[in-house]
Amino acid sequence: MALYSALHHQSGGRLRLSPAMPSRLPERGFRDPRRTRIAVTVPMSGSAGIWGPSCISCAQLAIEEINRYRGIGDREVEPIYVDSDDSVADEAAEMLAELVDAGDISAVVGMHVSSVRQKFNAALNGRAPYVYTPLYEGDETAPACFTVGETPREQLAPAIRYLAETLKVRRWALVGNDYVWPRASHSFARQCIAQSGGQVVHDSYVPFGLEEPVELVEEIAATRPDIVLVSLIGQDAVEFNRVFGAMNLDRRIIRFSTAIEENILLATGAEHTRRLYCASSYFASLRTDANLSFIERYRSLHGERAPMLNALGQSLYEGMQFYASLSARKEHDRSPVSFLSARGGSFVNNERKDNSIYLARADGHLFSVVEKLA
Repeated sequence: MALYSALHHQSGGRLRLSPAMPSRLPERGFRDPRRTRIAVTVPMSGSAGIWGPSCISCAQLAIEEINRYRGIGDREVEPIYVDSDDSVADEAAEMLAELVDAGDISAVVGMHVSSVRQKFNAALNGRAPYVYTPLYEGDETAPACFTVGETPREQLAPAIRYLAETLKVRRWALVGNDYVWPRASHSFARQCIAQSGGQVVHDSYVPFGLEEPVELVEEIAATRPDIVLVSLIGQDAVEFNRVFGAMNLDRRIIRFSTAIEENILLATGAEHTRRLYCASSYFASLRTDANLSFIERYRSLHGERAPMLNALGQSLYEGMQFYASLSARKEHDRSPVSFLSARGGSFVNNERKDNSIYLARADGHLFSVVEKLA
């Protein structure tokens, strides 16, 4: 694994990821009183690597804004970007532990899968604030770990109820990668499906790196579901949806997810995203004042051809702003944390955030919001 820096090249306005210091740590004994270093952990390889450019470009916007307004504690923020794909999580966790022990970083802000979060929590052991930004399965109690993303209770409960009532779906197939978030989400989804009068006819889990999902899709289709809950990550979701669409299953089976975002739509292709729904607290197409302002600032920094805006990239912007607000609070302040965000809301604790939840339908390479669920 390499430690990476994100370089925004002017050629075409595209953000590229460039190796900075392969297989070694940055300068040790960092003691510049004018700067504070934060490890920004983002998947840059593997199935989740599709999210890397959007996440880093959103983090860059947050850092630029934080530094423009006196930084954190009057110190300029300096990011250290670390690949946090599941395949390199052990090495990344060891790196973070060494950086914390040496006093070289003040905090970790990360967007990656939950299995990586668990490894990072074990390595950090509460010795530095760790802000985990994406949707996740809930019930995180590790010391100094702050989860700002949505949980299945916030996303799945209202969405399943709405889909059952509006689209009259009853037979559900569930498919996800084989790790904690899909399994926990599906366990909760089963309860919601039963409460809505439905039944689960298929539930399966596959390793990361799904390349030829034809048999998987055929197996799901054979159970004759009305709808498929897709809890696959990044490129795995792309491969699944391409095959699903190519087999024309979208003509009779609905797809629904809480983790499919605009990058996946773009990579899948508009011809394979028909009748695909997603529940989230953020979509790039939201016409709210907060999001319109966010889009304007993002494009001002990165240009019109910047990486796609999406829920996971926005979550990393939000995580950086959350840490800045958290750092400015008095030690014993337990009131909700307010911070800059494209979706609004505030943080009460790991199980309670004040965020709206929307249901959207794929419309080509973007999402069109169908309903505000909460």
